Amino acid sequence: MPDSLEAWLAYIENQHARNIALGLDRLMPVKLNLGQKQVCPLIIVGGTNGKGSVCAMLESILRKAGYRIGLYTSPHLLRYNERVRIDGCPVDDRSLCAGFARVEEARAEIPLTYFEFGTLAAWEVFSAHDLDAVILEVGLGGRLDAVNAYEPDCAVVTTVDIDHTEFLGETREHIGLEKAGIFRAGKPAICGDPQPPRSLVEHARLVGADLRVLGRDFGFSRQEGQWQFHGAAIRRSGLAHPGLRGDNQLQNASVALAVLETLQGRLPVAMQEIRRGLIDVELPGRFQVLPGRPTVVLDVAHNAQGARTLADNLAGMAFHPETWAVFGMLDDKDIGAVVEALKGRVSRWLPCDLGGPRGATALKLASILRQHGIPGESRCFPSPAQAYAYARGEAKEDDRILVFGSFLTVADAMRGSP
Repeated sequence: MPDSLEAWLAYIENQHARNIALGLDRLMPVKLNLGQKQVCPLIIVGGTNGKGSVCAMLESILRKAGYRIGLYTSPHLLRYNERVRIDGCPVDDRSLCAGFARVEEARAEIPLTYFEFGTLAAWEVFSAHDLDAVILEVGLGGRLDAVNAYEPDCAVVTTVDIDHTEFLGETREHIGLEKAGIFRAGKPAICGDPQPPRSLVEHARLVGADLRVLGRDFGFSRQEGQWQFHGAAIRRSGLAHPGLRGDNQLQNASVALAVLETLQGRLPVAMQEIRRGLIDVELPGRFQVLPGRPTVVLDVAHNAQGARTLADNLAGMAFHPETWAVFGMLDDKDIGAVVEALKGRVSRWLPCDLGGPRGATALKLASILRQHGIPGESRCFPSPAQAYAYARGEAKEDDRILVFGSFLTVADAMRGSP
């Protein structure tokens, strides 16, 4: 068997012919062979955008209340260990390798994808600790995603918008139905989209889930310098704004509090713990503003909805004479829609290549920029790190540098950050 985490990751990358292959038929027999059981409350969080923020807020609040929390998210920025956290800390290489080894023994000849292998291994790591709750972030979609092999006590769909159309369908109705696949009979289902697709609402009704929708069953209102959450039976006033920047984070925080309301009987949380958890929450790459000048903003926005939110958040910042955009995306994304959402907020575009089979070339990005009326020739770069270094050298002290378009773009720039 592989003898290091790096070797294990290289090994599991090659256990299935396709990087993405949705379905539970491979994973379920292996899960059964492993004898995996659920012994504490489980929250599954899906949605087009906002999943990571909601997971981070839930983890932060529950930890402030003294609970031991396991959190599984994807993708990672710099190290695989970021995907599997216990008590707010990435687990060590040894724990991950032990989890991978148990999955390898249990899978026999069943070919698992990278994400399936990682999901099963994460559960093995969690099972070795005495946890009070586990939070699993959906990788893609919901109905056929690996985390849906587990039975949530509360399921969340943060938002529904167009992304991953080759797997989930071309419309919000198709995508909403896929995401609603994590709902369970008699269990709370939280939807953070105030205008959910009819397919999602209807699926919740058909399976008998307790659907609660933002703006209908719970919500928030702004107060001077603070905000208020109102749920089905709980109202929380005088809340500080979350530690994560951006106007959209009040929506995400409301979703997190709606989840906690449904679990109040099993995981009670006091008002002070909610306040502290929201203030102290951290999540790299989500409208993350680095200290120093020029201002640097890191954001993993990679679809139209995420780009619109990013544009709104940029508009809410102080004035900057120039905004330099380090811009790298995957080829299967709606690049034109992302450009259209942000073209009014960026003055200097620096398209860059993203490595790997799915990465778009800088030349393709430059061509799309011209198609959307971005004037002049864009200087192209072979990597985000090189584009970022150029921006750091050219931007004036009062300018702003934006790094966005993909987890890979932000990660490469972070590695090259001074």
